[in-house]
Amino acid sequence: MQKPFTRMFSGSKTVISYSVATGCLFFAMLLAISLGTVHVPFKEIMAIIGSEVFHLPLNHSLDPMNTNIVMKIRLPRVILAGLVGASLALAGAAFQGLLRNPLADPYTLGVSSGASIGAVCVLFFQLSLPMTGIFTLPFISIIAAFITLFLVLLFAKTVEPSMKVETIILTGIIFSSFLGALLSLMIALSGEELRQIIGWLLGSVSMRGWSYIRIILPFFIIGSIILLFNSRELNAMSFGEERAQHLGVNVELRKLVILVAGSMLTGAAVAVSGTIGFVGLVIPHFVRILSGPDHRRLLPLTLLVGAAFLILADLTARTIIQPAELPIGVITALIGAPAFAAILVKRRMESRG
Repeated sequence: MQKPFTRMFSGSKTVISYSVATGCLFFAMLLAISLGTVHVPFKEIMAIIGSEVFHLPLNHSLDPMNTNIVMKIRLPRVILAGLVGASLALAGAAFQGLLRNPLADPYTLGVSSGASIGAVCVLFFQLSLPMTGIFTLPFISIIAAFITLFLVLLFAKTVEPSMKVETIILTGIIFSSFLGALLSLMIALSGEELRQIIGWLLGSVSMRGWSYIRIILPFFIIGSIILLFNSRELNAMSFGEERAQHLGVNVELRKLVILVAGSMLTGAAVAVSGTIGFVGLVIPHFVRILSGPDHRRLLPLTLLVGAAFLILADLTARTIIQPAELPIGVITALIGAPAFAAILVKRRMESRG
């Protein structure tokens, strides 16, 4: 009797967790669309989205100004912030489980630095590819992210054919340091482009329309599905590679698949928003405290909470000093650094106790 009761309680707890996380995300989206220089009531937001997106018939006419604000400015910005936050948080949770390292996040493998190098090269050299036009920056940024991942894995395999976790982490740190030095060199040599480069590196989802959502969405869908379908394998590998092999997991193949999917999410996020830190580091820790280490629950919840967090961080960035706007990376760092410090202190106290 005890096992079915425990299973039933665990199932109801999972449903409650998903419901609360989804409710928080929905409320964060409504709040972010509503607040700003012009306040749009929740009821009117629902009416505008119902009419413009779902083509529902309405009994009253909508304010054209509010409709433009919601559909052309705030809704795409909120959706983009949600996709970026979900991508970074999900990749962080996967990397932490795979590498069995609480300090792992989407930047551990140097993928973010690679994507940043690609974007800064576009800004520094004023590149514009004929086939991509205004999408040159995100296109080159994503390509640079994948090239960096390929070089990291190639170097790690050359050093150690089995590609142990420790080797991948150390290789990622080496590449991050080298690419960080290249970024600093470009910033030092830049002239008029300096402000634009610094602004991009600090991270922002401002002035990005529906076109940027179309850029990140395919990568987000593919990367998320791959990671969610590998949640059982992540559970096995979090206990060690040898234990996972005994459980029948093809460790090398799964490791490669998870690394590629996480890097795909990170590269696409960095390509459309710039460098935004601490989301992939802190959010998985926070969700793990609430839901436990099981990746079958952890990954979907991290996706939802990461999206809600970055939406609220972006709302804070654009409203705290109106009419000016802070880079979203500043807000995530101000929130994330103390939160991560508190998590580390708590873990240290628990290990001592």
